[in-house]
Amino acid sequence: MERRVRLTCRVNGQFVVEDIDPTMLLLHFLRDRLKLFGTKEACGEGECGACTVIMNGRPVTSCLVLAIEAEGSEITTVEGLAKNGELSILQQEFIELDALQCGFCTPGMLMSARALLDRNPDPTDDDIKEAMSGNLCRCTGYRQIFDAVKKAAKREREELKRS
Repeated sequence: MERRVRLTCRVNGQFVVEDIDPTMLLLHFLRDRLKLFGTKEACGEGECGACTVIMNGRPVTSCLVLAIEAEGSEITTVEGLAKNGELSILQQEFIELDALQCGFCTPGMLMSARALLDRNPDPTDDDIKEAMSGNLCRCTGYRQIFDAVKKAAKREREELKRS
C-alpha cells in the first residue's frame, strides 16, 4: 500500500486539504493536484526560477520544496495575483512595458517581484536586481522586467497614498 500524508495549507486564499505522496514536490502538487498550471516546470534544479511561488511571504522554487513542507503554509501562485478578474498593477506593468515575450518565465518573475514589493514597497535598483537574480529569461534583455517592477512599485505606492 502506498504511503500517504495529509497536507493542509492555503493556496491563493483557499483552504486546501489533500492526501499526498510524501515525496511529491510542491510544483507537482500545484500543477497536478490543484491544476494551477501557471507555475512552470523547467530546470527541476532550482536554477531558473520558472517555478517560483510565494510561501509564507517568501519566494521559493517549488521544484525543490516537498509539498509536505508547505504544511500550514500560505502559498500564492501567479493565479492568485489577479483579484476579481482584474490584473494586478504588477501584471499590468509587465504587459505595458513588454516585460514578457514567450511568457514561460513570466509567472516566476512575477512571483519574485511580488514577494519583493510585499516586503519592500520602495525598492532600490539593487534590491530589484537581487530579488530577480534567481529568475532566468532567454527572450528579453531583463531591462523591461526591471523597469516593470520599478514602475509597479511606484504605482502601488501612489495607490496606497490615495487610499
